[in-house]
Amino acid sequence: MSDVGDLGGSSVALPKPRSTRASGIGAFAPHGITRSLETLGAWVLGILWVMPLVYAFWTAFHPPAYSTNFTLTAPLTLANFVKAWQAAPFARYFVNTVILVTMVLAAQLVLVTLAAYAFARFDFPGRNIAFALVLVQLMVMPDVLIVENYRTMTELGIKDTILSIGLPYMASAFGIFLLRQTFKTVPRELDEAARVEGCSPLQTLWKVYVPLARPTYIAYALVSISYHWNNFLWPLIITNSVESRPVTVGLQVFSATDQGIDWSIISAATLITTGPLLIAFLLFQRQFVQSFMRAGIR
Repeated sequence: MSDVGDLGGSSVALPKPRSTRASGIGAFAPHGITRSLETLGAWVLGILWVMPLVYAFWTAFHPPAYSTNFTLTAPLTLANFVKAWQAAPFARYFVNTVILVTMVLAAQLVLVTLAAYAFARFDFPGRNIAFALVLVQLMVMPDVLIVENYRTMTELGIKDTILSIGLPYMASAFGIFLLRQTFKTVPRELDEAARVEGCSPLQTLWKVYVPLARPTYIAYALVSISYHWNNFLWPLIITNSVESRPVTVGLQVFSATDQGIDWSIISAATLITTGPLLIAFLLFQRQFVQSFMRAGIR
């Protein structure tokens, strides 16, 4: 039965609203065979992604004789981890990597916060041109600048140091863009209210903008830490000594041996270097996903 509405004294029959599927909303949602194919494809890609990780775990926790012999009754051992840890100065590599990612992240958070705040809330000559140059930097691959960065680090006299690894990455165009977009969503009424209370621009930034952008900061910190923990090419070129090598370069030097390849020890060393990130992701997976979702919605 149709609903009836009174319009100018005459009764008008109002049609019932159509269902979501009938009205076309959600028409592009996968269903039937399409949904089955997507599910199958996701499972295939997931299996292909996890197979190297499963092989690394199997090889690392079993004797070398079982590296290609997948016997369920094979004995478990931790000897591969002991040999890998003793064969290379992984403790030093871990210290260097922790110092590197902490130093880079701290510098990035300060610089990108100030730059994003300036681009989002201040009018100054050349603001649009400067921000356009920041966007151009997003289109330039870091590998293109390796020669110039190497020459700069050499001229500064800091080659083969942890500082030389992180210095080219301390001003992040991606971080500036991400935080600028977040800061622009903050209502100006909050900014004006803080100024009425006597807050300076820096106090307004610290007390208003930074707390509201916390999910974005978390998401960006995760990206920065994972990227610089796994970065390989630039640290390989700029470092020559154990005192400055991160874990990625240390693992490459460790695996490049002339005595042959022992996949059990190499797999153990690989798990040692990637273990911290993997454990952190498993422990804080929900927080990771929520931070990225909130940052994306903003």
